[in-house]
Amino acid sequence: MIPSLEEDCSRCAALCCLSLAFDRGEDFAFDKPAGTPCPNLRGHACGIHDRLRPEGFAGCVRYSCGGAGQRVVQEIFAGQSWRDDPALVAPMMEAFRGMRAVQDCLALLSAAAGLPLEHRDRETLDQLTATLMPEALDFDAVRFFPGSDREAEIGSFVKSLRRYVRR
Repeated sequence: MIPSLEEDCSRCAALCCLSLAFDRGEDFAFDKPAGTPCPNLRGHACGIHDRLRPEGFAGCVRYSCGGAGQRVVQEIFAGQSWRDDPALVAPMMEAFRGMRAVQDCLALLSAAAGLPLEHRDRETLDQLTATLMPEALDFDAVRFFPGSDREAEIGSFVKSLRRYVRR
């Protein structure tokens, strides 16, 4: 079964609120560097979630990790949190960055699965999808995924499917 491509904040450890940087402007009320927990964070939840837009955080309202956060916490770190163990801040941030790229590729492959693919392409699609499943990924596979040969292979494969898309 393909992991969810939708965020499930209840299964995450607020990795977006820790990992992502933002600049003060129309989408964010203040600057926040990457690696610094958002001051609005209360435990693993946003303390102003019900009023993000009026408080000046439209960027948070629009953001989706595509399911990367819960995959990192649940699959890579077995439910552990940087809140409980500060030594996990850097590795969890690194894994989150990588898992976002994994989830982007998984979303492309999932969309491609809906195309009327020839048998050979269906097999390739299934093989590439299998490389992004929980049992195929560990910390190193995730953190080294962005810019990897596997990411490039998936990108090339998806581009090769243009012939199936009607204009």
